[in-house]
Amino acid sequence: MASLITQSPSSVLQGKASLKIPPAHNPATILTPTTTTSRRRNGCPMRLAVNASSVSASPETAEKPIVELEFIGEKAGADGSYPVTEASAVSGEKVLRNLMLEHKIDLYAAYGKVMNCGGGGSCGTCIVEILDGKDLLSERTNAELRYLKKKPDSWRLACQTIVGNKTNSGKVIVQCKPQWKNLEVATLGKSGSGGVPG
Repeated sequence: MASLITQSPSSVLQGKASLKIPPAHNPATILTPTTTTSRRRNGCPMRLAVNASSVSASPETAEKPIVELEFIGEKAGADGSYPVTEASAVSGEKVLRNLMLEHKIDLYAAYGKVMNCGGGGSCGTCIVEILDGKDLLSERTNAELRYLKKKPDSWRLACQTIVGNKTNSGKVIVQCKPQWKNLEVATLGKSGSGGVPG
C-alpha cells in the first residue's frame, strides 16, 4: 500500500512532512503526486510522493447511497414513549443483525441471548418488524420463510436481512422484538379489565 505525503512540498524538503495512508472508505478523492523529492532515511535514499492536488472522482468511485435506520425499543419508558436509536449503513453492505450489534441495540429476548445461532439463520430468535421502508431491504430468504411462516409479512430475521441493494437509499423504521411488544399490549389489555396479567 503506497503512502502519500499530505504536507506542502516545502515542508517535505525541511523534513517536517508526515506520512498518511489515504482512507480506504473514501474513494471519492483520488490523490495524485505532483512533486517528488529524495531524502535519506537511515542512510538509504527514499523517494517521497507529495500530494499537491486532487482530482474529481470518476463515476465509478462516486459516493455510495446511504440507508438511514431508526430502531424502536420494545418497552415504553416512564413517559409512555418508546426509545429510538438511529443508525445508517451503506446500501447493500450490511446485514441488519450486524448493524444492530455494532450500535449495541438490544436484538434478542432472554432465550435468544443464550441460544442464538450467531447469525446463521437457523434459530429464528432475531425477529424484528419493519414498520416503514420494507422496499429498501432484501427479499425474505428461505430461512425466513420457514421461521416466519405464520407471522406478519412485516416481520423479518435480522440475520437474513440485507440493508439496501447497493443502489437505493432512504429510511427504514425497525421495531425491535415485536413479539414482546405485542405480548405487552395483550397483557395491558387483560390487566385493564381487572384481570391478573398472565
